[in-house]
Amino acid sequence: MPSDCISYQESGYFTPIINDYLNQKPSLQPLYHRFPTLKNFGPQLEEKRQNYNHGFRKTLVATLKNQYAGFTITQATQANISALADENTYTITTGHQLNLFSGPLYFLYKIISTINLAKELKAEYPTQNFVPIYWMATEDHDFEEINFFNFKGKKFRWNKESSGPVGRLSTKGLDEVFEIFKLESGSSHHANYLNELFRKSYLEHDNLADATRYLANTLFGDTGLVILDGDAAELKQAFIPYTKQELLQQVAFTEVNKTTPQLKEYGVQVNPREINLFYIEDGLRERIVFENGVYKINNTKLEFSEAEILSLLENSPEKFSPNAILRPLYEEVILPNLCYIGGGGELAYWFELKSLFESVNVTFPILLLRNSVLLATEKQAKKADKLGLSWHDLFRKPADLRDEKVRRLSEFPIDLSLQRDHLKNQFHYLHLLAEQTDKSFSGAVKAQEVKQIKGLENLEKRLLRAQKRKHADELERLTDLQLELFPNQVLQERQVNFGEFYLENGELLIGKLITTLKPLQNCFDVVVL
Repeated sequence: MPSDCISYQESGYFTPIINDYLNQKPSLQPLYHRFPTLKNFGPQLEEKRQNYNHGFRKTLVATLKNQYAGFTITQATQANISALADENTYTITTGHQLNLFSGPLYFLYKIISTINLAKELKAEYPTQNFVPIYWMATEDHDFEEINFFNFKGKKFRWNKESSGPVGRLSTKGLDEVFEIFKLESGSSHHANYLNELFRKSYLEHDNLADATRYLANTLFGDTGLVILDGDAAELKQAFIPYTKQELLQQVAFTEVNKTTPQLKEYGVQVNPREINLFYIEDGLRERIVFENGVYKINNTKLEFSEAEILSLLENSPEKFSPNAILRPLYEEVILPNLCYIGGGGELAYWFELKSLFESVNVTFPILLLRNSVLLATEKQAKKADKLGLSWHDLFRKPADLRDEKVRRLSEFPIDLSLQRDHLKNQFHYLHLLAEQTDKSFSGAVKAQEVKQIKGLENLEKRLLRAQKRKHADELERLTDLQLELFPNQVLQERQVNFGEFYLENGELLIGKLITTLKPLQNCFDVVVL
């Protein structure tokens, strides 16, 4: 069975808000700017050109060169960093947490979506340059979300006390994870590559931000990917006017709360706070709250008057960190960005933000759902063929697929709907007869109809169970295959680390994904390796 492509809506794994976005439901259209099509990037590009502060470019390039100091950079990445100084250069951006050893597979898919969209745009708009950006979420603090990865059915966890921004965390202690990983990965050529990649990333770099930069740069440097750490004083300096406005006027709280009622039918992804900023230092990341005319740092004794906190902002902007509500604005102010690529959950909270962007006159980016992929081996594809299953079948809920498969295998129809229809026709005559008598007879007819219909339904269920027992071996093979492809009955891309597939395929893995994925195609790719 060859590779395939299934629409996101048909896959059954996306939320109503994302399905409605992909279907361009009219009620959602006020919450985004332009739908992601090649044609729509033309006016988006022109609007960003007029609305972006091109003076930030010099700061952006200098910051990137500083952040890449000490790293081996490919010519493609060097060229893209330099190109950002040019007013004809725009970015395509994705963001992701600093998951240990990249975490689950969709880390790759986000970045490849970004790389491939930049290529498509260059082909469509050849007079402009397009740079793929991976914005590292170095200022996040939820260590429990990122301190592990799953490999060959086992969880490799980094046990460590953590506080403050995760990007600043020391990598001490990861040598223990490395030794365990080496034992599990083996000693093949591809295993040795993975082992060295882990060792050089985490044992030769002092903090998690640099380790993640090395990892992503090694995997994607040849494509020209540019990796940006927003935890930088120079970039925060450029964002000072917006940070000051947030401190004094709480604009995000007001504007986002105007939007959230429009999302009532879907549920709100992220609720704004009155001040959507954290105060950060090494080992410290706490909310800034305003109480009784004083700015306080939550869970500390630190507090500032208005004059003091504004002075701190001017002199040490790196101490102010935007939260999930304000970070998108930070990215779009700093970058000459046209499009943000994210998962369903990310796009859901971006839908809350358009009013905020309009209120501060910053262009709202095009929002694109990242590529999703199901990776399968040739052996698994052959198993599916032998079982008479399509890839569409394998995306179905396990119970529904088993029932459907039994109906296909059965030598006779299991569906007793014909008998039910016949029974209903008979009772239709009895109901007509009952209308000519008293209500008690009419009630007796209705009760008997319900009883007999229920009896047929129970017989159908028993017949299905009997056929399941008869075809138990084939159903077991079907279940085993589906669990291989959807571990724990969730998407593979949210569970499995890329290393499992790299062991078998080496560098061909990323090459095949880059060749296959089409970010504007809006479909779930099944890739047979």
